[in-house]
Amino acid sequence: MSKPLRFLILDGYPEASREQFDTVGMTLAGQLYADMTCQHLPDAQCDIFYTSDPGVVAPDRDGVKEYDAILWPGCNLTVYHTDDKRVTTMLEVAQLGYELGVPQFGSCWAAQVAVYVAGGEVKPNPKGREMGVARKIFLTDNGRKHPMFEGKPQAFEGFISHDDEITQLSNGALHLASNDFTNVQAVAVTHKNGVFWATQYHPEYNLHEVACLIVAREARLIKQGLFQNHDDMIQYVEKLKTLAANPDRKDLRWQLAIGDDLLVDSIRQLEFVNWLNKIVVPNAQK
Repeated sequence: MSKPLRFLILDGYPEASREQFDTVGMTLAGQLYADMTCQHLPDAQCDIFYTSDPGVVAPDRDGVKEYDAILWPGCNLTVYHTDDKRVTTMLEVAQLGYELGVPQFGSCWAAQVAVYVAGGEVKPNPKGREMGVARKIFLTDNGRKHPMFEGKPQAFEGFISHDDEITQLSNGALHLASNDFTNVQAVAVTHKNGVFWATQYHPEYNLHEVACLIVAREARLIKQGLFQNHDDMIQYVEKLKTLAANPDRKDLRWQLAIGDDLLVDSIRQLEFVNWLNKIVVPNAQK
């Protein structure tokens, strides 16, 4: 029997943020990635490091070598805050992944990490927060040809939550997907000895998790004008949760403009599955 694949998962959310997620019933970011990985590779070994916690030491060069791949969940840190040790710790691991040729995949700030570490630029999105559902994502010319999107519709929607965006690609980065709100919605970066595929949106989220995240971000979303008040937010969240539990509800699918690209795992998670099948598994078999 072949040896189970080992995945390093870096969850940079501070403890206070994770406690907030627990309060609203949301699965922690690192665990979402572990669950998605084991959904497709039941024997996979997933090690989650909460790298922002005091006393937690991220794997060094020898430690990273022990893994078949590195996974990057979303995070509420900011890649260009390089005076923050929590940030630089994670950037150093990404750099080790590139140097050692360990395949990397992730979502949200992972796309920003992938590009920033390789020499690109990330800044706040002047349009503000893209939240809930990223509408009308479309594949670029590079995206339509790239194995990350093999089998994916040329236009689709994805779950999302972010303030920053990639403003300049690094050398070796391919711009794979875009929409009107955020120019770079997906990238594939080749740097040094490694590759890093990443989406700005979240293949690992589902409708229930997004509903919980909206509750966790209530004050911020009301301040930013995405909801008028608490009751407005609750009404929307309850519709999301009801649809999550009853995905065949035609009325809610229509009212919320949510289709199979968000509700069906095999479509929503395809970028991740392609990465597993085209990079991670073949590399492990060498």
